[in-house]
Amino acid sequence: MRDDKALHAYLDGELDAAASLELERAMAENPALRASYERMRELSAAVREKADYHPAPVRFEVSARRPRTWMLAPAFAMVLLAGIGLGVFLAQPRDDEALGADVVASHVRATLAGRLVDVPSSDQHTVKPWLSARLPFSPPVADLSQEGYALTGARLDYVAGQSVAVLVYKRREHVIDVFVSPAAREAAPSASARDGFNVARFARGGMRYWIVSDLNRNELDDFAKLLAR
Repeated sequence: MRDDKALHAYLDGELDAAASLELERAMAENPALRASYERMRELSAAVREKADYHPAPVRFEVSARRPRTWMLAPAFAMVLLAGIGLGVFLAQPRDDEALGADVVASHVRATLAGRLVDVPSSDQHTVKPWLSARLPFSPPVADLSQEGYALTGARLDYVAGQSVAVLVYKRREHVIDVFVSPAAREAAPSASARDGFNVARFARGGMRYWIVSDLNRNELDDFAKLLAR
């Protein structure tokens, strides 16, 4: 069964227990598949939320012997507008919710696999050239050890359909993953929580930053401010 068919069946509750468990395991290991499911779920919820259902007034009932063809025009227009709206919705880029799911999943996957860094180093002058040689962009690498956030290295990852740099810092025993990729425009700092992790994000200087950690919110916000500075 193709992934999209399996996801639709899962969303509609049509999969048996074994197939559901297998698909959930696949989504846990595949952020792109999980993000596809989240988009389907959000679209389904949006359709249910926005759709209005009203009984037709008696005066508009159509006689079988004398069909009122003038009613077809507004009905066709409504279907056309709904189709256009759906196309626009599906054509929109992945939103922050889906990106947040991807970076948290990557953080969890790297932690469980014990592959937090590809280049273990506390020296920004070692980490930055290593990343720049393997990516189509050169991510900034900040040394925040004096503020209590020690750089431990970096790794490469794949998020939202593109290669990203992941800078890895530590605050006491807490790991902080900083996902860095090019951004077309700046974005003000914002914060959220997902699956037990705190998340911060902003875009500045042509780069987008997503920060994920189990560190408490106040300290993670302080870290994000230092990084943005």
